[in-house]
Amino acid sequence: MSALETALHGLRALVADGELRPGDKLPSEGELCEQLGVSRGSVREAIRMLAALGVLETRHGSGSYVSTLRPADLIRGLSLTVDVLPLDAILELVEIRRPLEAHAASIAAARADDDMLAELAELVERIADSPDHDEESRLDHEFHMRIAELAGNAALTSLLEVLRSRTRQYRIFDDADAAQLKVLSDAGHRAIARGLVARDPAAASAAAAGHVAQTEYWLRKQMAE
Repeated sequence: MSALETALHGLRALVADGELRPGDKLPSEGELCEQLGVSRGSVREAIRMLAALGVLETRHGSGSYVSTLRPADLIRGLSLTVDVLPLDAILELVEIRRPLEAHAASIAAARADDDMLAELAELVERIADSPDHDEESRLDHEFHMRIAELAGNAALTSLLEVLRSRTRQYRIFDDADAAQLKVLSDAGHRAIARGLVARDPAAASAAAAGHVAQTEYWLRKQMAE
Protein backbone atom coordinates (compact mmCIF):
# COMPACT_ATOMS: atom_id res chain seq x y z
CA MET A 1 0.00 0.00 0.00
CA SER A 2 1.39 3.41 -0.98
CA ALA A 3 1.84 6.26 1.49
CA LEU A 4 -1.11 8.09 -0.08
CA GLU A 5 -3.33 5.02 0.27
CA THR A 6 -2.23 4.64 3.89
CA ALA A 7 -3.13 8.28 4.60
CA LEU A 8 -6.44 8.02 2.75
CA HIS A 9 -7.54 4.82 4.49
CA GLY A 10 -6.34 6.17 7.83
CA LEU A 11 -8.37 9.36 7.54
CA ARG A 12 -11.43 7.47 6.35
CA ALA A 13 -11.14 5.12 9.33
CA LEU A 14 -11.02 8.06 11.76
CA VAL A 15 -14.35 9.26 10.33
CA ALA A 16 -15.96 5.85 9.89
CA ASP A 17 -15.07 4.75 13.43
CA GLY A 18 -16.54 7.92 14.89
CA GLU A 19 -13.26 9.26 16.24
CA LEU A 20 -13.91 12.29 14.05
CA ARG A 21 -17.58 13.24 13.87
CA PRO A 22 -19.50 15.61 11.57
CA GLY A 23 -18.33 19.18 12.19
CA ASP A 24 -15.12 18.15 13.98
CA LYS A 25 -11.88 19.84 13.02
CA LEU A 26 -9.09 17.54 11.88
CA PRO A 27 -5.95 17.34 14.02
CA SER A 28 -2.93 19.28 12.78
CA GLU A 29 -0.90 17.89 9.88
CA GLY A 30 1.90 17.04 12.29
CA GLU A 31 -0.42 15.02 14.52
CA LEU A 32 -1.92 13.21 11.56
CA CYS A 33 1.53 12.41 10.14
CA GLU A 34 2.58 10.90 13.45
CA GLN A 35 -0.69 9.03 13.92
CA LEU A 36 -0.84 7.62 10.38
CA GLY A 37 2.88 7.18 9.82
CA VAL A 38 3.04 9.13 6.57
CA SER A 39 4.47 12.40 5.25
CA ARG A 40 2.77 15.79 5.21
CA GLY A 41 2.44 15.57 1.42
CA SER A 42 0.48 12.32 1.67
CA VAL A 43 -1.78 13.76 4.36
CA ARG A 44 -2.47 16.87 2.31
CA GLU A 45 -3.28 14.87 -0.81
CA ALA A 46 -5.58 12.52 1.13
CA ILE A 47 -7.41 15.53 2.58
CA ARG A 48 -7.83 17.00 -0.92
CA MET A 49 -9.26 13.71 -2.19
CA LEU A 50 -11.73 13.38 0.67
CA ALA A 51 -12.74 17.01 0.25
CA ALA A 52 -13.49 16.37 -3.43
CA LEU A 53 -15.75 13.50 -2.39
CA GLY A 54 -17.57 15.66 0.14
CA VAL A 55 -16.28 13.86 3.23
CA LEU A 56 -14.17 16.82 4.40
CA GLU A 57 -14.45 20.58 4.07
CA THR A 58 -11.39 22.80 3.89
CA ARG A 59 -11.90 26.32 5.22
CA HIS A 60 -9.32 28.90 4.23
CA GLY A 61 -7.35 30.08 7.23
CA SER A 62 -9.13 27.70 9.58
CA GLY A 63 -8.27 24.14 8.62
CA SER A 64 -10.15 21.04 7.52
CA TYR A 65 -13.35 19.75 9.04
CA VAL A 66 -15.53 16.67 8.72
CA SER A 67 -18.58 17.55 6.61
CA THR A 68 -22.17 16.97 7.68
CA LEU A 69 -21.87 13.52 6.03
CA ARG A 70 -25.39 13.73 4.62
CA PRO A 71 -25.94 10.62 2.44
CA ALA A 72 -27.45 12.71 -0.37
CA ASP A 73 -24.37 14.96 -0.54
CA LEU A 74 -21.90 12.08 -0.55
CA ILE A 75 -23.86 10.19 -3.21
CA ARG A 76 -23.87 13.32 -5.36
CA GLY A 77 -20.08 13.12 -5.31
CA LEU A 78 -20.30 9.89 -7.34
CA SER A 79 -20.90 12.05 -10.40
CA LEU A 80 -17.15 12.73 -10.43
CA THR A 81 -16.61 9.14 -11.55
CA VAL A 82 -19.94 8.18 -13.11
CA ASP A 83 -19.73 11.03 -15.62
CA VAL A 84 -16.53 9.61 -17.12
CA LEU A 85 -18.00 6.18 -17.83
CA PRO A 86 -17.95 5.27 -21.54
CA LEU A 87 -21.33 5.29 -23.22
CA ASP A 88 -21.24 1.53 -23.78
CA ALA A 89 -21.31 1.13 -19.98
CA ILE A 90 -24.48 3.11 -19.39
CA LEU A 91 -26.67 0.04 -19.81
CA GLU A 92 -25.59 -1.01 -16.34
CA LEU A 93 -26.72 2.36 -15.02
CA VAL A 94 -30.09 2.03 -16.75
CA GLU A 95 -30.56 -1.42 -15.22
CA ILE A 96 -30.03 0.09 -11.78
CA ARG A 97 -32.44 2.92 -12.55
CA ARG A 98 -35.31 0.59 -13.40
CA PRO A 99 -36.09 -0.70 -9.86
CA LEU A 100 -35.22 2.63 -8.27
CA GLU A 101 -37.53 4.67 -10.49
CA ALA A 102 -40.29 2.09 -10.05
CA HIS A 103 -39.90 2.37 -6.27
CA ALA A 104 -39.97 6.17 -6.40
CA ALA A 105 -43.10 6.18 -8.57
CA SER A 106 -44.83 3.79 -6.19
CA ILE A 107 -44.23 6.06 -3.20
CA ALA A 108 -45.07 9.19 -5.20
CA ALA A 109 -48.47 7.73 -6.11
CA ALA A 110 -49.34 7.59 -2.44
CA ARG A 111 -47.95 11.03 -1.57
CA ALA A 112 -48.63 13.40 -4.47
CA ASP A 113 -51.19 16.13 -3.83
CA ASP A 114 -53.51 17.57 -6.47
CA ASP A 115 -51.24 20.53 -7.25
CA MET A 116 -48.23 18.30 -7.83
CA LEU A 117 -50.24 15.90 -9.99
CA ALA A 118 -51.40 18.82 -12.12
CA GLU A 119 -47.80 20.02 -12.46
CA LEU A 120 -46.60 16.56 -13.52
CA ALA A 121 -49.43 16.20 -16.04
CA GLU A 122 -48.47 19.57 -17.54
CA LEU A 123 -44.83 18.49 -17.76
CA VAL A 124 -45.86 15.34 -19.65
CA GLU A 125 -47.61 17.42 -22.30
CA ARG A 126 -44.76 19.93 -22.53
CA ILE A 127 -42.36 17.04 -23.13
CA ALA A 128 -44.60 15.63 -25.84
CA ASP A 129 -45.01 19.02 -27.55
CA SER A 130 -41.36 20.11 -27.39
CA PRO A 131 -39.73 20.28 -30.85
CA ASP A 132 -36.25 20.78 -29.39
CA HIS A 133 -34.22 17.78 -28.21
CA ASP A 134 -32.30 19.65 -25.52
CA GLU A 135 -35.46 21.22 -24.10
CA GLU A 136 -37.24 17.88 -24.21
CA SER A 137 -34.33 16.26 -22.34
CA ARG A 138 -34.42 18.97 -19.68
CA LEU A 139 -38.18 18.61 -19.17
CA ASP A 140 -37.91 14.82 -19.12
CA HIS A 141 -35.28 15.04 -16.42
CA GLU A 142 -37.42 17.47 -14.43
CA PHE A 143 -40.42 15.13 -14.66
CA HIS A 144 -38.54 12.12 -13.35
CA MET A 145 -36.71 14.03 -10.64
CA ARG A 146 -39.92 15.58 -9.32
CA ILE A 147 -41.29 12.07 -8.93
CA ALA A 148 -38.11 11.01 -7.13
CA GLU A 149 -38.39 14.00 -4.79
CA LEU A 150 -41.94 12.97 -3.91
CA ALA A 151 -40.56 9.71 -2.55
CA GLY A 152 -39.16 11.77 0.32
CA ASN A 153 -35.75 10.10 0.40
CA ALA A 154 -32.96 12.56 -0.37
CA ALA A 155 -30.40 9.78 -0.86
CA LEU A 156 -32.63 8.07 -3.44
CA THR A 157 -33.14 11.38 -5.25
CA SER A 158 -29.38 12.04 -5.37
CA LEU A 159 -28.62 8.54 -6.61
CA LEU A 160 -31.17 8.79 -9.41
CA GLU A 161 -29.83 12.20 -10.37
CA VAL A 162 -26.30 10.81 -10.62
CA LEU A 163 -27.42 7.80 -12.67
CA ARG A 164 -29.55 9.90 -14.98
CA SER A 165 -26.84 12.54 -15.47
CA ARG A 166 -24.77 10.12 -17.56
CA THR A 167 -27.58 8.30 -19.37
CA ARG A 168 -29.06 11.64 -20.47
CA GLN A 169 -25.95 12.26 -22.56
CA TYR A 170 -26.69 9.33 -24.86
CA ARG A 171 -28.55 10.36 -27.98
CA ILE A 172 -30.02 8.25 -30.77
CA PHE A 173 -29.12 9.91 -34.06
CA ASP A 174 -31.07 7.69 -36.46
CA ASP A 175 -34.11 9.83 -37.30
CA ALA A 176 -36.52 6.90 -37.67
CA ASP A 177 -35.45 5.31 -34.40
CA ALA A 178 -35.49 8.64 -32.58
CA ALA A 179 -39.02 9.39 -33.79
CA GLN A 180 -40.31 5.98 -32.73
CA LEU A 181 -38.57 6.21 -29.37
CA LYS A 182 -40.19 9.60 -28.74
CA VAL A 183 -43.66 8.17 -29.39
CA LEU A 184 -43.01 5.33 -26.95
CA SER A 185 -41.38 7.63 -24.41
CA ASP A 186 -44.34 10.02 -24.47
CA ALA A 187 -46.69 7.07 -23.99
CA GLY A 188 -44.59 5.90 -21.06
CA HIS A 189 -44.76 9.30 -19.39
CA ARG A 190 -48.54 9.35 -19.76
CA ALA A 191 -48.80 5.86 -18.27
CA ILE A 192 -46.77 6.94 -15.25
CA ALA A 193 -48.93 10.05 -14.86
CA ARG A 194 -52.12 7.96 -15.04
CA GLY A 195 -50.86 5.73 -12.25
CA LEU A 196 -50.01 8.75 -10.13
CA VAL A 197 -53.34 10.49 -10.74
CA ALA A 198 -55.18 7.27 -9.87
CA ARG A 199 -53.18 7.10 -6.62
CA ASP A 200 -52.29 3.55 -7.68
CA PRO A 201 -48.75 2.65 -6.48
CA ALA A 202 -48.71 -0.65 -8.38
CA ALA A 203 -49.73 0.95 -11.67
CA ALA A 204 -47.28 3.83 -11.28
CA SER A 205 -44.46 1.45 -10.39
CA ALA A 206 -45.16 -0.86 -13.34
CA ALA A 207 -45.37 2.09 -15.73
CA ALA A 208 -42.05 3.52 -14.49
CA ALA A 209 -40.31 0.14 -14.77
CA GLY A 210 -41.69 -0.36 -18.26
CA HIS A 211 -40.58 3.12 -19.30
CA VAL A 212 -36.98 2.50 -18.23
CA ALA A 213 -37.07 -1.00 -19.76
CA GLN A 214 -38.01 0.60 -23.07
CA THR A 215 -34.91 2.78 -22.82
CA GLU A 216 -32.83 -0.34 -22.15
CA TYR A 217 -34.24 -1.98 -25.27
CA TRP A 218 -33.34 0.92 -27.51
CA LEU A 219 -29.86 1.23 -26.08
CA ARG A 220 -29.19 -2.44 -26.65
CA LYS A 221 -30.50 -2.10 -30.20
CA GLN A 222 -28.23 0.86 -30.91
CA MET A 223 -25.16 -0.79 -29.43
CA ALA A 224 -25.74 -3.97 -31.42
CA GLU A 225 -25.68 -2.09 -34.72
